[in-house]
Amino acid sequence: MKFLVVLLLSLLPVWAQAVEVGERLAPWTLLDQFDQAYTLDNQAQILLVARSMDAAKLVDAALQGQPKGYLEARRAVFVADIQRMPRLIAKLFAVPAMQSYNYRVMLDRDARIAPRYPAPADTVLWLQLDQGRLVARHEYNAATELRQALEQVKP
Repeated sequence: MKFLVVLLLSLLPVWAQAVEVGERLAPWTLLDQFDQAYTLDNQAQILLVARSMDAAKLVDAALQGQPKGYLEARRAVFVADIQRMPRLIAKLFAVPAMQSYNYRVMLDRDARIAPRYPAPADTVLWLQLDQGRLVARHEYNAATELRQALEQVKP
């Protein structure tokens, strides 16, 4: 019985933080691949969340050939959950490789933010925002679909 109570209490923060359509997203701050801070505010209209390396590769493939500032022009923010990546690998290889990207990647190194937005790990979660409120959510598991969706957004 004690085990069940402990298990339920440990899951409570995950349940409490999951955001539903109509709710306001709590602001957060993360560092990007250049260690520059970004704070989620009411200006963001799209929040893309990748909870795995495969999902992050989908975002990268969807953005191939796009000019610098493509996401920013669409008021889109990309969050990559890299907490499962060994810190040494992240520091020496992954983050330096990300510095060649022509878009910003907000790095969730400690899984403080991404768990608020549950989705299958192999998909890219698209949260559509209006003044900080969640108005729609979509999941993409193909780069072509994600690219098409981004192209539909007016800069």
